[in-house]
Amino acid sequence: MSNPTLELIRTHGSCRSYRPDPLPDGMIETIVEAAQHASTSSNMQAFSVVAVTEAAKRAELARLCGEQKHIAQAPVFLAWCADLARLDRACQLRELEQSHEHVENFLIAAVDAAIAAQNAALAAQSLGLGICYIGSIRNNPRQIIQLLELPRLVFPVTGMTIGWPEKPPRTRPRLGLEAVLHRERYNQDQDEALLAYDREMAATGIYENRQVPIPGRPGEMEAYGWLEHTARRVSQPMRIFLREVLEEQGFLLK
Repeated sequence: MSNPTLELIRTHGSCRSYRPDPLPDGMIETIVEAAQHASTSSNMQAFSVVAVTEAAKRAELARLCGEQKHIAQAPVFLAWCADLARLDRACQLRELEQSHEHVENFLIAAVDAAIAAQNAALAAQSLGLGICYIGSIRNNPRQIIQLLELPRLVFPVTGMTIGWPEKPPRTRPRLGLEAVLHRERYNQDQDEALLAYDREMAATGIYENRQVPIPGRPGEMEAYGWLEHTARRVSQPMRIFLREVLEEQGFLLK
């Protein structure tokens, strides 16, 4: 089954190499307006986006986000933010007080921001642009908050580079549907699907044909694939300071 929208989705790949050409006037607005039409919890629209086009500020963002060169290279950087500050003002205008200190409230805003960002990504791709999500916006959140002058109850959830691709982005295979789609109940028997995907990803050369020891089989080696890559990543704690920064921004996560 296919149509132009499905084909656009299937050809997605992260773009990390951009031409220096700026976006035409009005294109950022068009992309963000598309984002606004995403689904949102109770129509609260609890997100905001900060568009950064100034070269010096993009260079600083690149530094704060792990020295990723394409952040400075892309003509536009979008910081997608969970935003309860605007709802605070809505409550003030109605002489009410927002209950923002619970986990659910932050999740509402974070999910709203993520859904809106994906609408923006598809809108950008439909216009011939390339995009790349920047999760490392959370590497140095205090500095990002200061740089973008984010007020209390606003937190940067993810970043996004946007620009004209220097070359077509590389698409990557995804997990087999049998590992992701569950019928009526969660199916924990996924080893076959995971191993098949591991072999498929290793064959792409994305991991540079590296070799790693086979667990439980001393002296034997196998191709470095998705399983090794992913297991290494999730076995290490990351950004353990985020709860503290969220609390500083007013998200108490009770």
